[in-house]
Amino acid sequence: MAGNRDRNPFDEEEVDNPFSNPTHYSHSTLPALAPEPASYNYDRNPAIDITLDKATNLKQKERELQDKEAEIRRREEVVKRKEEALARAGVFLDVKNWPPVFPIIHHDIANEIPNYLHRMQYVAFSTLLGLVLCLFWNVIAVSTASIKGQGIYIWFLAVIYFMLGVPGAYILWYRPLYRACRKDSAFKFGWFFMFYMIHICFCIYAAVAPPIIYQGLSMPGILSAMYLMNKHDALVGIFYFIGFGLFCGEALLSIWVLQKVYRYFRGTGKAAEAKLSAARGTAMAAMT
Repeated sequence: MAGNRDRNPFDEEEVDNPFSNPTHYSHSTLPALAPEPASYNYDRNPAIDITLDKATNLKQKERELQDKEAEIRRREEVVKRKEEALARAGVFLDVKNWPPVFPIIHHDIANEIPNYLHRMQYVAFSTLLGLVLCLFWNVIAVSTASIKGQGIYIWFLAVIYFMLGVPGAYILWYRPLYRACRKDSAFKFGWFFMFYMIHICFCIYAAVAPPIIYQGLSMPGILSAMYLMNKHDALVGIFYFIGFGLFCGEALLSIWVLQKVYRYFRGTGKAAEAKLSAARGTAMAAMT
């Protein structure tokens, strides 16, 4: 009995051969794997969902943009009509626009001044810029004279001329002329004539530079230039002669502008209007 239970070590091992008894394995099946969803990106990149607007949404957005554009145009037309109404009433919105880099004044000759006055106004504006150049050169010339031993007081006077002359010229005579041509105001023309003649007298004085204050060395005129030449300061004398030429050109151009403005003033009857308004003002003052 024991021999039947013991296994013979020299017997061949039984090997399960699946082909030896096909009926034994006919009913054995492998467990089925769950199907995986088809993927063509092989997990290299995440899936990107691209949503496109439908044709109706595009048309709706296009309609909204057109409505907004029409609203903007309507508002621009309203603002333009208001500006034109204010201009007809003599009210102007002076928005600073010059110089373009750093606007400090309002200046728009092309759009606000009548075409037949453009040349006169542009030349008048060039006299304002010319005065700026003359006074700036005056500071340079007087600085050289001060360095050469002519004193510090003349330099302070030159700086004062520049700091007061440039804004004073714009406020006292250029802006009145600009507004007179824009509004056609007789009173503004009268204001311009008074201070522009003072401007011309100042240019003539600077070109001559009489020896009244510090031998006239605070101005680069002909007399101060000759004085420095006699002092053997040739370089400073040349600077003063250049300033003399600049002030001469400024004075001549300013006289031309004064003549043109006066002819326009007389030709349009503004002189009679100014006299009438002055007479009315005198009568009202006498009555009160």
